[in-house]
Amino acid sequence: MPTPSPAPSVAAASLRGGLLAAIFLMATSAIGPGFITQTASFTARMGSAFAFAILASILIDFVVQLNIWRITALTGRRASETANAAIPGAGYLLTALVVIGGLAFNVGNIAGGGLGLNAMFGLDPKIGGAISAALAIGIFLSRQAGLLLDRMIIGLGIVMILLVVFVALQSNPPVGEALRQSVWPDYIDFAAITTIVGGTVGGYITYSGAHRLLDKGLTGERHLPAVTRAALTGIAVTGVMRFVLFLAILGVVASGVTLDLSSQAANPAAQAFQAAAGDWGMRVFGVVLWAAALTSVIGAAYTSVSFLDVMGVRSDAARSRATVVFIAFSLAVYLSLGTAPAAILVFVGGFNGLILPIGLTIFTYIGYARSDLMGGHRYNRVLLALGAIVCALTWYMGARSVSTIFAFLGT
Repeated sequence: MPTPSPAPSVAAASLRGGLLAAIFLMATSAIGPGFITQTASFTARMGSAFAFAILASILIDFVVQLNIWRITALTGRRASETANAAIPGAGYLLTALVVIGGLAFNVGNIAGGGLGLNAMFGLDPKIGGAISAALAIGIFLSRQAGLLLDRMIIGLGIVMILLVVFVALQSNPPVGEALRQSVWPDYIDFAAITTIVGGTVGGYITYSGAHRLLDKGLTGERHLPAVTRAALTGIAVTGVMRFVLFLAILGVVASGVTLDLSSQAANPAAQAFQAAAGDWGMRVFGVVLWAAALTSVIGAAYTSVSFLDVMGVRSDAARSRATVVFIAFSLAVYLSLGTAPAAILVFVGGFNGLILPIGLTIFTYIGYARSDLMGGHRYNRVLLALGAIVCALTWYMGARSVSTIFAFLGT
């Protein structure tokens, strides 16, 4: 009797590994230094009522990511190529926006890496930023860049979750009140929802996991159920992380501690961690911020460069070179700027809020009218209807982002 082939189990393991890598790449990209800073600031100002904004952002993210991941898997092309095929020239516009937004975001991510190492070891933030960028470059220069990328993203993502859970337990938040206000808030702050959504699913973040799935070969209608589950799992992981981080800071605020929000130099998230767990809490904050920053640097560089396929950057070697240049340029901008990291993160959050509605509009159009690009697949009409609603909402958020950008440029 012939020996059974091990191929199915190997293929299943590869599928699971690819899905897990995509999930954590998207999740860690969505929880960067900007999100951590925004969560601390809004929680200090709104208290338990901010739980509604967290829940609303998660629901919006579910719709956005499900549509982007599923349509990308069905087309088997990167977002820029799909956009060009649907509307000639749209892919070049989307690429320009994502790359510019990714560069801007990476300046803030590198700044976050510097602040994280400063909290851990007292290093000068500029030196810490340079070390973080150098480590990211080293990963992409490695001969096993893909394997290192996946392991680094997954490992740091797990570390972030465990440490934030620890601080949340230490701060003893009013969980019952937070759950109530997540569905029945005392008041609703639409600006908070706008900011959080723009910072967690705007710009390159929308496409990070979807493009990782393409690199793993998880395309076509036969993989659609697995892709759907991965998208749902990724948003669930991100949502849990967001809510636990909120609870960690809420416990501190509810205990009567006042976080300093009065200056750009203030770091409310660091203050909250320190109040919850003393000096050791400050070290934990440093690890969390640095892990969030490094994974976001990697995610921004990887995803932004993946859009350059339409510009002819297709080989692995060419992508690696472009990624190194991308990170090095971001570092050079950070080192040359005198602007406070908090101000950088405000600007890039506003800019990336402009990118989301453009890309989502293109993908919604493809789902409705271009089944030919999806192998003849008739896309789920319920998801498309939800996508259209969220698309209109993101245009509103994009309009608000314009005012944020002009405010930043005027300072």
